[in-house]
Formats: sequence, C-alpha cells, structure tokens
Amino acid sequence: MTPTITAFERSPDGGRGLARDMRVRWALEEVGQLYDVRPVSFGQMKEPAHLALHPFGQIPTFEAGDVVLFESGAIVLHLAERHQGLLPKDASARARAVAWMFAALNTVEPPIVEREQAPYAEGDKPWHKERLPLLEDRIRRRLAQLSVRLGDADWLDGAFSAGDLLMVMVLRRAEGMGVLEDFPNLPAYISRGEARPAYRRAFAAQRALFSDTVPTGAGT
Repeated sequence: MTPTITAFERSPDGGRGLARDMRVRWALEEVGQLYDVRPVSFGQMKEPAHLALHPFGQIPTFEAGDVVLFESGAIVLHLAERHQGLLPKDASARARAVAWMFAALNTVEPPIVEREQAPYAEGDKPWHKERLPLLEDRIRRRLAQLSVRLGDADWLDGAFSAGDLLMVMVLRRAEGMGVLEDFPNLPAYISRGEARPAYRRAFAAQRALFSDTVPTGAGT
C-alpha cells in the first residue's frame, strides 16, 4: 500500500526544504518506500477533513490503510520501526538512536524555533533586540554540547540513523542565524546529511511543489 503524506501547497520557507514534511520525505526515501503527496492550502489545513487527520491543523500527516499519524517525529519513528535502514538491529544501539530522535525534537529544536519565530512574534516590542542575544546564547549552549558529543565522528552513534536524520533537519533551521559557524563540525555534519542520495531525492520532491507537477516519492 502506498502511503499518502500532506504538505504545504506553497511552503512558507520558499522551497528551502525546511517544512516538516521534508523529514518524512527523507525517511521514506531512505527506506525506499513509494509515497503520494497531497498538497493542502492554509485554508484547507483548518477545515474539518484535515483536522480529522491533524488536530492542530498543521502538516505533515501520514495515511497508510488504517494507520493515520501526525507529528513528523512520530511518523519517522513509525517508518523506522517498520523498515530497515533507519534504526540499528542491535537493541541497545536502536534505543540510543531513538533517544537521539527525541533529543533533536525536544532539546535542540525548541530554542532554534523560538529564535526563528521571535522577529514575527515580538519584533515590534521595545525589548526585542535586547532579547535576541539571550535566545542565541541558549542555542549556542545546546550546539556546544552537541558539538562535543559528535566530535570528529560522521554520525551521532555509529551508522546513520533516524536520530541523525532529525538532528540534521533541526540544525538546518539554524542556518543563517550566525550560531552554527562557532562549531565547524556541525555544518560539516549537515553537509554529510544533505549529500545522501535519499536527502537529495526528498529535497527535489519538495521543491517540485513550486512547479506544476507534484511527483510521487521514493526514487523520483
């Protein structure tokens, strides 16, 4: 059965591959699973049909038979548990990879997203400019810890896993903030992720939403 995911009809990131359906696309490409994409507009995201799939009116969603999921991390974990290639076979290594998935989404991503959204949410406040360095310092603390843990390794814990997939995608959100450059091994880590053929296919598929053709995924 070919699963269907939802994605922005026109992504607000301008085709940079930062929308959260990119994480799911990448995972699907890594495991070689064909998939269909149903683009949704911002208006459709708030309609009952979509809210039945995602109670918070966001993307992505995932449908495969009687399995209906929302939240990109949950979808990636679902795929990783059912296909080879995103989680190690060894039980201990597998558990550590899942821990890195949660670390990416729960520890590293929140301060990055807060800084990313600050200009839109509070840019007109008199204290906004004074608060930005505090937000950036919070990101740097997390990046410093991650940088030490990664060291000169290619991936976080041995072979590439779903933990790396999510961490690379989270770190991409910090590009352009002037914080990643303090930790040279992290941009190199991102580049290794972006060099993977599955990532390139996923990125091209998401970019295609800006053309008149919406291809199915996995190998397209």
